[in-house]
Amino acid sequence: MNAFMTVIFTLFTLCIVAFGAPVSPRDVFVPPLTSPAAGAILKVGLTYEITWDTSSAPRQITNPVGRLVLRHNHRLQNLDNPIAKDFSILAGKLNVTIPKNTPPGKDYQFVLMGDSGNYGATFSIVV
Repeated sequence: MNAFMTVIFTLFTLCIVAFGAPVSPRDVFVPPLTSPAAGAILKVGLTYEITWDTSSAPRQITNPVGRLVLRHNHRLQNLDNPIAKDFSILAGKLNVTIPKNTPPGKDYQFVLMGDSGNYGATFSIVV
């Protein structure tokens, strides 16, 4: 009987510890892109400031190193050769040049990758 009571008491104690433990805040950061705005027209070869909102950044971020790629017609473009890489996603902005080999068209988006990937507004690229 003592062994049974010891097991019950141990399980009860573990439940109290498990459910009473503080929950750590989520550290995945998905900052929304704020520019370029929807419907913007960007020109190949020109430099633009890309911005994102960092006001709700958690204290600790799993991966603060950013990468910026283009998405066109629902497909990520040039993952091996991103528009920009190795920058802090806490910076909130970045100047990038639209590569000269980018085909003109509609339905482009910037994707900010780091902790997580998120898509900006849809814009067009012209020559």
